Amino acid sequence: MTDRPYAALRDRLVGFNGVVMLLGMAETGKTELAKLIVADALAEGTTVAFVDGDVGSAIAGPPATSGLKYVSDIADLDPSVPPVEMRFVGSTTPQGVVLPHVVAVASLVEIARPNAELVVVETSGVVAGVVGQTLKYHLWELIRPDLVIALQRGEELEPIIGMLRRFLSARIATAEPAEEAIASPLERQERQSKAFAAALAPPLQRWRVQTTVFAPTLPEGFDPARLDGMLVGVLDDEGRCLGLGGLEYEDGVLRVATHHGDAMRGLRLGSMRIDLETFDTQRVRLRQLIFGI
Repeated sequence: MTDRPYAALRDRLVGFNGVVMLLGMAETGKTELAKLIVADALAEGTTVAFVDGDVGSAIAGPPATSGLKYVSDIADLDPSVPPVEMRFVGSTTPQGVVLPHVVAVASLVEIARPNAELVVVETSGVVAGVVGQTLKYHLWELIRPDLVIALQRGEELEPIIGMLRRFLSARIATAEPAEEAIASPLERQERQSKAFAAALAPPLQRWRVQTTVFAPTLPEGFDPARLDGMLVGVLDDEGRCLGLGGLEYEDGVLRVATHHGDAMRGLRLGSMRIDLETFDTQRVRLRQLIFGI
């Protein structure tokens, strides 16, 4: 990615400390810009944290999660480097999970603030309609970034930019994305499947679980067979996400397939089913799954 379109923006960020939040549709180069900003800050001796608030990506943790990395070298932003903290959101799109999405990202920024002079927050590519505007409004409200950088090809972010400026007095810089190849929805889906495959690569351990270990809590009389194939977040005793798991129901027994069973203390239900052989996914409405409505 060429850095020429961002020369003035990068000059503006020299010596900048605080929280920078990146906005933009999918394939507008948010990750690439984040890397440029991080590299510049590291060259100045600034301590840097990166919060991956794009649940469809895998920069800091697998898809369906948000992750935090402290970056001492640009190579730390490679997906192969695990995050220091992770939160399970349960979906690869904010639709239907705006609350857990916002809470996940905000909690990671809160952890990062005292430990880094610069915190770079990448956000989801969902920017349109009620979901996109609601998500970005509440993210800004809880994170209170010192600067928002909006990458837009036309005027697709103007409703969000106007809203943030009008109601929250947000400080916003805009820029056009650098020209680059744009991945198709199929290519993005393939990347996502590969990331799920890496997080749930065999051999997985299978652990028998009871219906009492789940959040949200399952109602009395719930049929555990309905959980077959559901994606879950594996949580430790402090509520931190250790990684992903997939539920399997067979012969009256419910099990979770995961790499993180040794430290597992509970499971968060996601809003997706996942095939542990093909890693194809399907969105699920939790309310409908749990209550049948």
